[in-house]
Amino acid sequence: MTDSHGRQTIQQLVLKVHSRCDLACDHCYVYEHADQSWRARPTVITEDVVGQVARRLADYVTDTSPESVTVILHGGEPLLAGPARLRDVCAELTSALTPLTTLDLRIHTNGVQLGRPHLEVFREFGVKIGISLDGDRVSNDRHRLDRRGRSSYDRVLRAIDLLGLPEYRHLYQGLLCTVDVANDPIAVHDALTALEPPRIDYLLPHSTWAAPPPGHGEGTPYADWLLRVFDRWEEQGRPMPVRTFDSVLSTLRGGPSLTEALGLTPSDLAVVETDGSFEQADSLKTAYDGAPATGYDVFRHSFAEFADHPGVRARQQGVNGLSETCRACPVVESCGGGLYAHRYSDERGFDNPSVFCTDLRALIEGVAERITEHALAPSVTGIEELRRAQTELSRLLVADAHRHLAGHPDWDPAWELLLGLDTGETSGVSLDAVLSHPYLRPSLLRTTDARGRLPRLMATAVAASVRAGVETTLGWDEPDTEVYLPTLGTVRLPRPGRVEFTVAEGDFRWRTSEHGGSRSSARWRPLERLRPADGRTLLIDDADPYRDRYPTPVTAPLSPSDLTLFGKRLRTAHDVLDERHPGLRDGSHVLFATTVTPLRAGCGLELSASAPDALGLAVDVEPEEIVRELPLLARRARLAALRQVADLHVPGTRAGRLLDEASASLGRAATGPDRFAAGEELRRARHALDLLAGPSAGELTENGTYVVQELQEEWVALHG
Repeated sequence: MTDSHGRQTIQQLVLKVHSRCDLACDHCYVYEHADQSWRARPTVITEDVVGQVARRLADYVTDTSPESVTVILHGGEPLLAGPARLRDVCAELTSALTPLTTLDLRIHTNGVQLGRPHLEVFREFGVKIGISLDGDRVSNDRHRLDRRGRSSYDRVLRAIDLLGLPEYRHLYQGLLCTVDVANDPIAVHDALTALEPPRIDYLLPHSTWAAPPPGHGEGTPYADWLLRVFDRWEEQGRPMPVRTFDSVLSTLRGGPSLTEALGLTPSDLAVVETDGSFEQADSLKTAYDGAPATGYDVFRHSFAEFADHPGVRARQQGVNGLSETCRACPVVESCGGGLYAHRYSDERGFDNPSVFCTDLRALIEGVAERITEHALAPSVTGIEELRRAQTELSRLLVADAHRHLAGHPDWDPAWELLLGLDTGETSGVSLDAVLSHPYLRPSLLRTTDARGRLPRLMATAVAASVRAGVETTLGWDEPDTEVYLPTLGTVRLPRPGRVEFTVAEGDFRWRTSEHGGSRSSARWRPLERLRPADGRTLLIDDADPYRDRYPTPVTAPLSPSDLTLFGKRLRTAHDVLDERHPGLRDGSHVLFATTVTPLRAGCGLELSASAPDALGLAVDVEPEEIVRELPLLARRARLAALRQVADLHVPGTRAGRLLDEASASLGRAATGPDRFAAGEELRRARHALDLLAGPSAGELTENGTYVVQELQEEWVALHG
């Protein structure tokens, strides 16, 4: 999230409530690394500091309006503050922030002191608990001993046992494990998974070029260690999320980074120490004495001023903030240069790759190779096979939601309905028409909580029932004032609440506690369809709440007159397009879009990578612009759709960029009116294709090789 100046806003606060610890871990970045500022800090945060933090953060939230803000209670060891003090802190923050936004309270602890008095406080305020544990007893006790040299292992396991009790289980966030390559990776991972945590996070030991990690310069010991864990995790069937692996898997497929330690997501983190001082990320303590300092504090400075601090801005520059080596690296999107602190050297400051550079690249490339399916997929060889593969993706997402929703009284009849529709020849076609709606998949992926998907899934079942003409009655708790039925239209409700739909004889009615209506009601707004002479139908969807998948903004639902004008522009463009580019209905670069969504004036034509079977068109776009740009977008759409269902290349390699370049250049050569410009585009395409046939050939799967062969044949045809 960015502010009005386009800067990343602060959405996470690490609040130091106690600056001392009851363990003496020899790898601790707070006490054992370069920065020793803890020595001058108050032991426990005071009421004045807590109150000022709450006021400052509330002011900032009022100005920036985030959907949520996360506050992590930290130390030292935060449990040493005691249950009473921790309750006061939670109460102060809750009172100040919950009227303004969703407050996500968390605590990161070693777990040694955790008992029921703490847990009752955390249950009262919904504080999620993350615990540090480095694996089995031998591995954990290599570093995590108390100040008398005794093991902490049994005490931490007692804390985890408490978190397993029904009344506290919902507070358990997961385990954090610092990697030590001297430990057996399988023993570590098996010990952690045996505890059935909700999540595991493997952390590289904080190190810099000035103070390298153990084993540095001796191959890729950290990648080797983590890849052995990855293989074991895969063998187990991925029993719980592992944040490091999930982040790599996400970024390799073009998704977001899930951790500050990897990827290009800008930092949104602030730290406030026990004396009220603003600091940057704690990990900077490993760089040099004073590295996290800002000179700011909550009594003299606001969160907005902290967000504008040069040190904070330096961690928000994305790829532009990385060293030259990182910018040229093929895995930069996944690696992101590693953790900022790990780039430090005495000679060049932070203008370096991570001290774990070779390990990070080996890890990412190792994961990429492991998840790549090399065999030829039918979806690559035919457009109808590609459409079926896309629809199958939606089926898998619905089935995944069912695994979490089974037993829910609203969902069970909807699931039975969908199963019945799927087995009928005619009704199966109707179900496919709804499941293939381009915005359904992104909507189910956007909401990871299955119950959060329930209203969308219920509306999908209603839409499929209506299209199939199958009688049913389905009801659910609707959190919005509109129910969108995919591919059909929108029902406006008087207010959020319980709604029930009854489908009979191809029509439907709905009712709430205070109102009812039908398909002919004024509260029903159907979607428009464009039916050109060639028999294909384009859905004009200006209402799906998840249609905002484009780089530019979508419009609000159009008025009847604006819809008529928009449809007229589309029909004119279609007729001209069919005359000039009849191949868009045939061949490998067929026009893939089934749905058109209006964008705001001036936005031109846009494609969504997550919904490639939809097209965004500005309401003022001219038919000639559509005719000029659409063939190029059709090519991009096909590649984007293929990438959703098949591996064209090993993720994170340059083969993907070369495929895009070759296809785009051939498209411009085929449609451009200028012969000289077409020749230049053919030369660019030839260069990319030569690289794909040479140095990058090993990065391609059979699917990618098939696509390259298509492009080679197209180049020959255009070159003459």
